[in-house]
Amino acid sequence: MLSRIFPDRFVPVLLATILLASLLPVRGAAVPIAQGLSTAAIVFLFFLNGVRLPRDEVLHGIRNWKLQGGALTFCFGAMALLGLAAQAATASLLPATLALGFLFLGILPSTVQSATAASSLAGGNVAASVVAAALLNLSGVIVSPLLFAALAGSAGEISGAGALRIVAILLLPFIAGQFAQRWLRPWVLAHRGLATFMDRSAIAIAVYVAFSAAVVAGIWDLLDGREIGIVMGAVALLLALSFGGAWLFGALLRLKRPDRITLLFSGAQKSIAVGAPLAATLFPPAVAGMVLVPILVYHMAQLILSAWIAPVLNRSARV
Repeated sequence: MLSRIFPDRFVPVLLATILLASLLPVRGAAVPIAQGLSTAAIVFLFFLNGVRLPRDEVLHGIRNWKLQGGALTFCFGAMALLGLAAQAATASLLPATLALGFLFLGILPSTVQSATAASSLAGGNVAASVVAAALLNLSGVIVSPLLFAALAGSAGEISGAGALRIVAILLLPFIAGQFAQRWLRPWVLAHRGLATFMDRSAIAIAVYVAFSAAVVAGIWDLLDGREIGIVMGAVALLLALSFGGAWLFGALLRLKRPDRITLLFSGAQKSIAVGAPLAATLFPPAVAGMVLVPILVYHMAQLILSAWIAPVLNRSARV
């Protein structure tokens, strides 16, 4: 029964992380240590992503320019505008940093593993899905913070120190991972389970530290049941618009059905694996925790939704 409610095992991990941060947040002298551990986890996460994302497949898959261009356009264009609209719609109803989280959600790249897995389960173009995930995440390291700075106004200003921090913590480890592919990628592919565990542990640490700071700053005092309901409703509407819009956009581009399925999951899903580290890099810890709330809810909901609709798409293709 639990596997039906939570088709991806990472969903209960995220829920447990939020609960742990709410009950036992990091405080006092432990904060600098936890932040240092979080930074180290983020560096390792992006190094591992650099090792894992295949350069050769990316270069080969770029030939399918209609699909890959469509995925980039929808993920960073349409979704960014949807996030901006959600921020504007909730600005008068929610704390400013929480409403800003909807824009932050919109500028993030797609997931890697779950988008590819959902495409495979739905009968999509799996090879193109791997390429799309790689291109979106390669682009997202640079595009996401720039897009956020462009759309968020004064709230999205990135200082010189902030830009250097992004380069040092996100971009350089990723580049180092790309250079280390020759030696490390065979080991990562041979130990997928361990690599996934390390990957998700790094995300959980980043989320725990950021959300702990938000709890200490009084996030649960700032949010009441009405505001939590608004976040849930806004995320549900975003899911409907993003998944429905990606499916219609694929039809508009006249993609073949397998490519259309790949565009659906690559375009509409959003990555907490990039979101948590980027928030920790862009914002003070207390602010980062609040900004992460929409993407945390969206990420968990998209995994459940994708696991439900992928088999339906697969069955409907056989009819």
